[in-house]
Amino acid sequence: MELPNPCLCGCMSCSQRVALPRRIARLYPAYGLYLYGEGLYAQETRALKLTGAPVLFLPGNAGSYKQARSLGSVALRKAENMEGGLHFNVFTVDFNEELVALYGGSLLRQTHFLHESIKAILRLYKHLKTPPQSVVLVGHSMGGVVARALFTLPRFNTKMVSLIITQASPHLAPVLALDPYLLDFYSAVRQKWVNQANKLRDITVLSVGGGYRDYQVRSGLTSLPCPPGDPNKLSLVATAVPRTWVSTDHLSIVWCKELVLATVRAFFDLIDPETRQFTENSEKKMAVLNHHFIRHPVRILGENQDTSISILDFPEAWSEVNTLRLTYGTPKEGQEMTSWVYGCVHKSGPSCVRAVDLSMGTELLPPYKVLILSLSELSSVTHLVVSASNLNGRQFTVECASGRDKNLRLCLSQCHMSCPSVSIRTSLPRVLGQILSYPPSTDESRRATGMSQVVGKGLQPHKVNLPVYILHVLLSCSWFQEVWSTLCFPSMDALPPTFPDVTFHEGVVPVEEWPHLLSPLLYILGAAVAYWGSTLLCLIIRLISLILAPLHRPSVSRDCGTLRLRTQILIALCLTVIGGTSCGALSIFAAFLLHLYRVLRLQMTERSLSHMLNLAPRKHKEVENGTVDAECLNRSKECNGTPLLSECALQEVRDDLQLHLCLSALFTLPVMLSAPSLIHWIRNLRYSTQLDPDPCWPHIVPLLIVYMLLINCNTLKLCNSKLLPLTSCLPLPLAITMVTFSPLHLYRVTYFLLASLIPLALCCLL
Repeated sequence: MELPNPCLCGCMSCSQRVALPRRIARLYPAYGLYLYGEGLYAQETRALKLTGAPVLFLPGNAGSYKQARSLGSVALRKAENMEGGLHFNVFTVDFNEELVALYGGSLLRQTHFLHESIKAILRLYKHLKTPPQSVVLVGHSMGGVVARALFTLPRFNTKMVSLIITQASPHLAPVLALDPYLLDFYSAVRQKWVNQANKLRDITVLSVGGGYRDYQVRSGLTSLPCPPGDPNKLSLVATAVPRTWVSTDHLSIVWCKELVLATVRAFFDLIDPETRQFTENSEKKMAVLNHHFIRHPVRILGENQDTSISILDFPEAWSEVNTLRLTYGTPKEGQEMTSWVYGCVHKSGPSCVRAVDLSMGTELLPPYKVLILSLSELSSVTHLVVSASNLNGRQFTVECASGRDKNLRLCLSQCHMSCPSVSIRTSLPRVLGQILSYPPSTDESRRATGMSQVVGKGLQPHKVNLPVYILHVLLSCSWFQEVWSTLCFPSMDALPPTFPDVTFHEGVVPVEEWPHLLSPLLYILGAAVAYWGSTLLCLIIRLISLILAPLHRPSVSRDCGTLRLRTQILIALCLTVIGGTSCGALSIFAAFLLHLYRVLRLQMTERSLSHMLNLAPRKHKEVENGTVDAECLNRSKECNGTPLLSECALQEVRDDLQLHLCLSALFTLPVMLSAPSLIHWIRNLRYSTQLDPDPCWPHIVPLLIVYMLLINCNTLKLCNSKLLPLTSCLPLPLAITMVTFSPLHLYRVTYFLLASLIPLALCCLL
């Protein structure tokens, strides 16, 4: 029995990898270029003798090259029903599913590989008499940003790409700027498309946003940052695309059937019949995109029809209506009529003999067909004839309305639907900025304060939000801006506006006012994140300590888990070398685990002391807090920190545990911000053992030193330090500065955290 050919099943595994030059394959071992294929088409293109029009799909953040299947399959099915042999060759790039929306170090590498892929694609058509000179790019998410970044390359020939269609691509700004490379990449792309707009005027770009269902990339970020008045740049939302009218989430926009059909239909209309390749005419491209993505007149593009037609019908089929609203019912029909409004110019009895087709200006809306006619152009028309098709068997409603501008509006609807939506956009830096205002602290009795108490005491929004708002108001004054720039302070970070037309003036950063009204709410949200995050951390610590307890001897010392000075220096040097030769995020994570081990040992010690004291006879069954505190201070002085089996020793361990739990919550932030770099390094470990570029390297050395010093920290050292009063005054101004300068530069959170932790580490020495 002969087994079926796997390529006939239509699976993505039949896509063929396109061989690249050895130099390119060595430079980019993790990337690849594929030609989509299925069925007989995959068999015919196995030798890569291609004759179609090239289309290249670019996946986005963590996107797979297999996502091109929707576009390629629909294009192939439609080509099979087309006459003349017109078809497309859909290529797709494998970017190894990199997290480029969170780690920007590989964006430039992807751009260079895309350039080489385009050149490799065009070389496949050299055997044709009229080979294609350009490739159409379809980019999803960050793939659309990479497509526009092609034009920043110094050796890129702009004629290689004349049309770019992006889907849910954040063009205005990154969603989260976790490293400086991401913002530098965006800055280079923006400067190229804004400063050299005239040179790129012939490049047609269409950006389609997902709408209110896209929670990852809001529609405002999908607007193209191009100068106003450029007719070849379009930005719209999927809900406004004719015959689509639905919102999509960030991933489903790739395989949304209605949107894919609109894209493929536009591709076929963009083919030049002479060259059988995509047209280079900018006006033709914009006409096609407007037809399929903005204003669809329910007519084939370029269709020429005689406006004067003969109408012969039975007299009883005509009925004259003098009302402005008519309910119309008819049996179900299988085809939608492109011509539905006529102007009667010759009438014989009750019937119209000759009419003029007036349907060319029809516009499709979700529940309606709308046609606006000028009454001044209907002087020779005696009646309007409406012929409505019925695709679903429902009743139609025909409405006529006359405006003050002497226009007649005809509206044909099948149903009425309303989908209101309200979305609230929050700022993650504003949430994280509040966490820094809750540092580890001690009260007047020299006891560590728990996280819940710290959050309660620090829940004062006016201390952070009011100074930020005052600074925002002052920066709107020209004299203050001059003083600000004279002091070489960076510009105040602002969320990107929804409308891109106001972002092109260099040096002027428009700031939306309404986020300041939500600042108290964001402050409370930040407090909730700090509280519940620390609570979850405490539960995890207790669970892990229970698991690891059998592997450790019971301890009653507050110094359990500490490191000697030589060990601290050796570990810091080793982690620095590891971070410099492999990945800085790996060293940060290792240092975090070392401190976490210190917390686990304190948790196990606290549990052991509690059990021992419950079994031992207690001399003081009822002791007030003040008596315990005094006893603890006296015994600490007398015994010089020697562990004692007493309530005092238990309280000391608990104080140290609360201190290090707060530190662990703060240490979690650098780990979270550097996690994308670590994930990227792990996934590319088989290609390279060193992360290049490494966004963690600038701050890895001070961060490791702080981690090592604070491992041995305890409440006794902090209380006796002369720097503690000064250190306790730093978190509030640093929190204000963080909220001011970190909304777009989220990676700066680590710098502000270091500015708060370095003085705290010095308290352990001085």
